[in-house]
Amino acid sequence: MSTASAESAAHVPAHAPAQAPRPFRPALAGIGDEAAPDLGGQLAALARLRWKLLELRTVGGVPVAGMDDAAFARTAERIHAAGVGVVCVASKIGDWSRPVTGDFAVDVRELDVLARRCALLGTRLVRVMSYASGGLPASEWGARARTRLRELALRAEDSGLVLAHENCAGWAGEDAERMLDLVTGVDSPALRLLLDTGNGVAHGYAVPPMLPSLIDHVVHVHVKDAVAGPDGTVEYVLPGAGQAGVVDVLRALAAHGYDGALSIEPHISLRPHEGSGAGQGDGAGFEAHGRALERLLDQVGAETDATVPHEGGAR
Repeated sequence: MSTASAESAAHVPAHAPAQAPRPFRPALAGIGDEAAPDLGGQLAALARLRWKLLELRTVGGVPVAGMDDAAFARTAERIHAAGVGVVCVASKIGDWSRPVTGDFAVDVRELDVLARRCALLGTRLVRVMSYASGGLPASEWGARARTRLRELALRAEDSGLVLAHENCAGWAGEDAERMLDLVTGVDSPALRLLLDTGNGVAHGYAVPPMLPSLIDHVVHVHVKDAVAGPDGTVEYVLPGAGQAGVVDVLRALAAHGYDGALSIEPHISLRPHEGSGAGQGDGAGFEAHGRALERLLDQVGAETDATVPHEGGAR
């Protein structure tokens, strides 16, 4: 052992206790246009919750990359002036409206715009998906989706961005093996996973059983809950009141030491993938979802705290 190593070892107790698990206190955010179409309404909803993080998707119905420069500059200035940070930008890259047979240049241009705008907003995360099939068989669909996301990830690396792939529409949207195939196959620090707790109810799969194999790659989480009716219709409900297993997901994230944000996406009156509630939002529902999530976190936090030893012995 070197002298330096010996000196360092001398400061370590022979029987140092194992490090206690940290209480689970993630940062809380919300997808703003779920509360209101206008930025003022989005910021007001966050203020009522006393939250300081916004996930930015649209303002006045216009996606971040679709704003003109002047409108975006005003948006960024107002967000900063409110003392609010932007945790993620929800892009249209690879979403349900863009089949893998479409013009890839549209996504490349959007990423180029977002690289500049995310730098001004102070965020690195960009939500993406893995493309509608465009009628292609699964093997070709997957090959094209992986090729596109590999190219986008390389561009994101150069720009200091991280693409967060959501379990929603797309080739890798509903299957854990495909999600892992995508992330490990592209093998870039600029492509990670966004876990949405409620999408499984709408798409017919369970999220909690998928999480153990995916959790190492999760950098962002959307929180919503839902109930599926016998006729296949889906009703979105408060977190913890539905079939999504939100508490199970939160417990798994806590046990893993997840240190990203939780972002609510109530889907009460605004469900872009269904074309419903265009330009609408529900501020009261947004706040109710936020409060419900806080209660669930209190519950999970109390469970976590109970495992943390205190001076004088475990409680």
